[in-house]
Amino acid sequence: MSSTVNKPMRAAILGVGFMGWIHTLAYQRSQTAELVGFASRDAKKRAGDWRGIQGNFGPPGEQIDVSGMNVSENLDGLLADDSIDLIDVCLPPHLHVDAIRQILAAGKKVLCEKPLALSADAARSLLEMAAPGQLMVAHILPFMPAYRFLVDAQLDGRFGRPITGRFSRTISPPDWIPDFYDPERIGGPLIDLQVHDAHLARVLFGMPSAAHCVSHKQQGVPKRYETILDYSSSPNSDDLVPVVSLAGGVIDSPARGFTHGYEVSFEQATVRFEFAAYNDGSTDTIALTVMHNDGRLERPELGEQDPIDGFVSEIDAVAAVVAGGHMHPVLDAQLATDALTICELQMTSPRR
Repeated sequence: MSSTVNKPMRAAILGVGFMGWIHTLAYQRSQTAELVGFASRDAKKRAGDWRGIQGNFGPPGEQIDVSGMNVSENLDGLLADDSIDLIDVCLPPHLHVDAIRQILAAGKKVLCEKPLALSADAARSLLEMAAPGQLMVAHILPFMPAYRFLVDAQLDGRFGRPITGRFSRTISPPDWIPDFYDPERIGGPLIDLQVHDAHLARVLFGMPSAAHCVSHKQQGVPKRYETILDYSSSPNSDDLVPVVSLAGGVIDSPARGFTHGYEVSFEQATVRFEFAAYNDGSTDTIALTVMHNDGRLERPELGEQDPIDGFVSEIDAVAAVVAGGHMHPVLDAQLATDALTICELQMTSPRR
């Protein structure tokens, strides 16, 4: 069940919703992976009618050609196919853990959409079960150009060490998800939304020892929050302790559907980016800007930014692992588990 360098990874998607559709588009563009099957309980989708799928980016679903594909009603049909290298789990979050356990037990590799689980304990149970390189998590942010720039800068040290970071991510009311605040199904904006930034903070700055969070709550979980991560006791901190904050959640207006951004200071430069989308179709952008300590301004050219391209890069990185290459750092399930731990530190913070 393993791929080689010259043979595309053979993948199957479990769960045909919005993210399953986006991943399908990425497989269609990938030169290193191919989609050879999928499982859905919906008979129309099994027949190839994905036209009812729509999300907050990318094109709407289409009629797809399912001839020659392993089309199954459930996971069992995919696990029985020895030609499939990897199962791409795009189920609702509360279904991730049980599905992943079955896939790991069958010896196949897994790519799971974030969050890996609804709790860090559940995620750790999957880590204990997985063989090296068997479990990967699709935290897409570091594959998107404006965020990949940060990760690349940290990895190659072009600006020195990152020393401060401010990350924000806000959405309008997710009324189309009735159980959004249910901790047993979605987990609210920390687990569903801010986990992106928690993961990025973990990649850039290491693991904090505590979190100090002020929040408004809905159904007992944080709805809108401001958090300072505490690195003062972290073994990863050097002389200069990182100062890192996470902010966002849900605002009470549908006028601004989505906003995300950051400002990260390295030892030799500060990098800034922000994007906002409004319900009238307009957008605001602070283009990626590097403010060097000597006063120079740099605005790196990111090129055309089709959001599907980031998913293609992610799929290609997964295919490289399946082919026997090294684990891409941002796919590491341990980092995804740490991101969930950071979210939980905020939930249990005494400062509310």
